[in-house]
Amino acid sequence: MPAKRVQDRTEDTPVIEIRELHKAYGQLEVLKGVDVVAHRGDVVSLIGSSGSGKSTLLRCANLLEDSQSGEILFDGEPVKWRGTGHDRHPADGKQVLRIRTNLSMVFQQFNLWSHMTILQNVMEAPVTVLGRDKAEVAQAARGYLEKVGIGDKADAFPAQLSGGQQQRAAIARALAMEPAALLFDEPTSALDPELEQEVVRVIKDLAAEGRTMMIVTHDMRMARDVSDYVVFLHQGLIEEEGPPETLFGSPKSERLRQFLSSTMAH
Repeated sequence: MPAKRVQDRTEDTPVIEIRELHKAYGQLEVLKGVDVVAHRGDVVSLIGSSGSGKSTLLRCANLLEDSQSGEILFDGEPVKWRGTGHDRHPADGKQVLRIRTNLSMVFQQFNLWSHMTILQNVMEAPVTVLGRDKAEVAQAARGYLEKVGIGDKADAFPAQLSGGQQQRAAIARALAMEPAALLFDEPTSALDPELEQEVVRVIKDLAAEGRTMMIVTHDMRMARDVSDYVVFLHQGLIEEEGPPETLFGSPKSERLRQFLSSTMAH
């Protein structure tokens, strides 16, 4: 993989900035004051045990979940809220839509529309949400399908594709929105190991292009290989964070050491 460029951060407004985020489901506190920053061109991986809060954090960043307190900024623009605590919700629907269209999410389950071809799946949001020209979108969509290695599957339906191909179609669909950042929620965990590698290759290529990404993953090798920065969450708090060579090479906390010894052994 080509060396990632090191950016001058002095004038670099983060694409995503999360400050002191708290999230609870009823009495269960899932995030207990978390700060995460993704600068332009950064790949930030969120790792941790099941239930550590990493997927919840990603969903809060994309405003799919409401958080109870803390700030979320997109390109320096803070999300506007109304209400407090469990009654806190985004105050401006247009702002939410604008942010969501700039943060494309790739889910664990591919969420493709079964009644549409792969090409139609990739075209749907740019045409209906962004109102872009259909012919232009079709051309771009074919380009994104080529990029993820399934250009020959444009006219197939999701059920005719393997899981790895479906997930690559979902990545093409996310790219078609031309977002400022891509959010991946366990993009390989529903796949067999050999299909997983197809998806990992695509994510590595996107990282090499300098795309801004935030990735929740159980795949420690991928996190180590593609990330500029890794955040280890434990019980809703950041236990340790830093560049991958530090976290994977010389972890400071005993919890992270235990986590890595159990996950890297498989």
